[in-house]
Amino acid sequence: MSFSTTTGSTSTDTSSLRAYGWDDAWAADFAPYAAQGLLPGRVVRVDRGQCDLVTPEGLVRADTAFVTPHDPLRVICTGDWAAVDPEGAGDPRYVRACLPRRTAFARSTSSKRSEGQILAANVDHAIITVSLAVELDLGRIERFLALAWESGAQPLVVLSKADLVPDPVGLSYLVEDVETVAPGVQVLPVSSHTGEGLDVLRAVAGGGTSVLLGVSGAGKSTLANSLLGADVMDVQAARDVDGKGRHTTTTRNLLVLPGGGVLIDTPGLRGVGLWDAEAGVGQVFAEIEDLAAECRFHDCAHESEPGCAVTAAIADGSLPERRLDSYRKLLRENQRLVAKTDARVRAEILKDWKRKGAEGRAALDAKRGRVR
Repeated sequence: MSFSTTTGSTSTDTSSLRAYGWDDAWAADFAPYAAQGLLPGRVVRVDRGQCDLVTPEGLVRADTAFVTPHDPLRVICTGDWAAVDPEGAGDPRYVRACLPRRTAFARSTSSKRSEGQILAANVDHAIITVSLAVELDLGRIERFLALAWESGAQPLVVLSKADLVPDPVGLSYLVEDVETVAPGVQVLPVSSHTGEGLDVLRAVAGGGTSVLLGVSGAGKSTLANSLLGADVMDVQAARDVDGKGRHTTTTRNLLVLPGGGVLIDTPGLRGVGLWDAEAGVGQVFAEIEDLAAECRFHDCAHESEPGCAVTAAIADGSLPERRLDSYRKLLRENQRLVAKTDARVRAEILKDWKRKGAEGRAALDAKRGRVR
C-alpha cells in the first residue's frame, strides 16, 4: 500500500500519518493540493483561530483564517484532514483547505441563534460514556445515540465505573436497561479500576478513530488514560452528591493509541441538543418506526387512531410508554430546530397546527350539538 504524496516535483513520504488514519482514499482526495505544493495534516487540536496538525514534517501550528466559513458546521475541527503550507512558506503558516469529511459529529448550541456546532470529524466509533455512579438517564443516552447515528459513526455505550456496582446481577440489569434504548448498539460495562471491559474497548478503539462523549464526571478522561496507558489526561473526582464533575478536558484533543487507532477526547457536554438528526432519532427508535409501518393510516399520530400498531404495542406491554414519549419529544425538538432555518418545514408545521385546531373546534362543536 502506497502512502507517498507528490508535492510539486518532489514526493512527500506520508507513511508517518498512517497511525493517524491516513490511507489511499485520503491520498486520492489530497492529490489536487499535493500538486500545489501543500502538505497533508490531521487536526489534533483547534484553539482560537489556530490549530495544531500532525504532518509529514511533524507537529505544526497553522492559522485557520482561510478555513473559517460563516457556516459553523464547516469550520475546521479536531479530526479533520487538511492541506497546510509547507515549511518555509512564511510565518504564520496557513491551513489552505479541508478535505471532505467522511463523518461529522454535530449538536445544536445552547445559544438562541439555533446554530450547529461541530464536535469531531472523520470518526468511526462514537463511545458514549455513562457513569454508573449515578442513576441512569435513559433519555440522555437516547439523545447521544441519535447524534451518534446521525454522524455516520458506529455508537458504543460504555457504562463506566462498573466497580461501583459489585452485584453481578444488579450490573446485568443495568446493562439490560440500556440495551432496551440502544437497539443495534453494544453496551459494555467498564472499570478503569479493575480493568473490566478494557480489552474489548481497546479492540473497538483500535479499529479507526473513536470519540469519547459524555457529561462531566462520566469518567471519560480516566478511560482515555486507561486506553493510552499513561496519565495523559487530567482527572478530577466527581461530586458525591450528584456524580457531576468539573470539566477536566477543556479542548478536543486527538491522540494516537499505543495498540493502534486514534482517540478524540471531548469536554463534558452539559447540553445534548439535536441538530438535524431525524434519521438518527429513527435509528434509535427503530422498533417504533417498524411498528408505525404497520399502522392502518400512513400519517398515524399514534394517539387514538383505529388500527394503530404503536398504541397496540403499548397496550400489550411490548413497547414501554416512556419510549414513545421520548421518541415524540426528540422528533418535536428536532423539527423545531430545522424549522428555524427551513421555510418549507415551518409552513408544514403551521399547516399541521391549523389542521389540529380545526379538528379540535369540530370535536367541541359536535360535543355541544352545534353545526357549522
